[in-house]
Amino acid sequence: MKTLQVDLDERSYPIYIGSGLLRSPEWLVPHIKGRQVMVVTNETVAPLYLEQALQALAGKETATVILPDGERYKCLEVMNRIFDALLEKQFDRRSTLIALGGGVVGDMTGFAAACYRRGVDFVQIPTTLLAQVDSSVGGKTGVNHPLGKNMIGAFHQPNCVLIDTDTLRTLDDRELSAGLAEVIKYGLIRDLRFFEWLEANMAQLLGRDPAALAHAIEQSCRNKAGVVSADERESGVRALLNLGHTFGHAIETGMGYGTWLHGEAVAVGMIMAADLSRRLGWLSEGEVHRIENLISRAGLPTRGPAKLATEQFITLMGQDKKVLNGRMNLVLLKTIGQAVVTDAFAPALLHEVLDQHHAVTETAGGIAL
Repeated sequence: MKTLQVDLDERSYPIYIGSGLLRSPEWLVPHIKGRQVMVVTNETVAPLYLEQALQALAGKETATVILPDGERYKCLEVMNRIFDALLEKQFDRRSTLIALGGGVVGDMTGFAAACYRRGVDFVQIPTTLLAQVDSSVGGKTGVNHPLGKNMIGAFHQPNCVLIDTDTLRTLDDRELSAGLAEVIKYGLIRDLRFFEWLEANMAQLLGRDPAALAHAIEQSCRNKAGVVSADERESGVRALLNLGHTFGHAIETGMGYGTWLHGEAVAVGMIMAADLSRRLGWLSEGEVHRIENLISRAGLPTRGPAKLATEQFITLMGQDKKVLNGRMNLVLLKTIGQAVVTDAFAPALLHEVLDQHHAVTETAGGIAL
């Protein structure tokens, strides 16, 4: 087992990474201060791991909320089911919420914890690769709005993050690939050696080699923890974690939440960001090809949806949280392993990128394009 630390003074917390951690209460229980625990999960994860989680919480007063599964349910209306259960069970201010599931469950549970009685504790137990390497770490919580992804939320740090790598055995192939998009992101923005390791080990990751997956998770969390510790509320360097996300969120919103998985949309967004970086004279053709090749080898799409016209794409990108004073800021690449946030690009270049990266077919890998 590996233990990493997110250093945030009094809000610091550990990330535990290992096999069988759900069956080991000693890693979970010390981070629960009160007697009342609400486990929030979804219809897919509950039959697989809810009983293990409840067994680890033996001796606590537990209750559960089982949400529908899917990005389209990441909204205030569905999140209200958590509040209903907390109030009906009379959970107090020393309650702890546990997010057992993927990024949607984690974001909604964290946001509910930030709001309930003006803030209660919560713990992340992510069960998808994407949640394990990204969304469970850093305290970003929230829900979607029809006009924009993750536009309603709060920063609220968990007490700990418990990553049981055994949960990846039941993850379907599409979700695994989606998680690899966020893994690749860390190599692109700040870790060239990790990017090179991913080039050499992508087949092992897709083959679910336990050692390879554990290493990818550890390195991703190490990178994320380092960035979050330096900039908790995204006033500076943390914005680099959004490589490809302004493009990707536009795809998710424009196509309807859940049509594209988050990682699939981010993968295309990273290719678009790389192409714009090339047009600015920062990346070489060879570097862009390396990036696109690795993303393709991870089983991810490399072209945006044909149904999303360029002007609509740009309008949706304008809803991004990094738009300041009417100027769109994008995370771009100076080279592989070094990212910057900039608004210093001509709108015409952005149009060229979006025009260039539309899909020419209507479906790819089961995704509606």
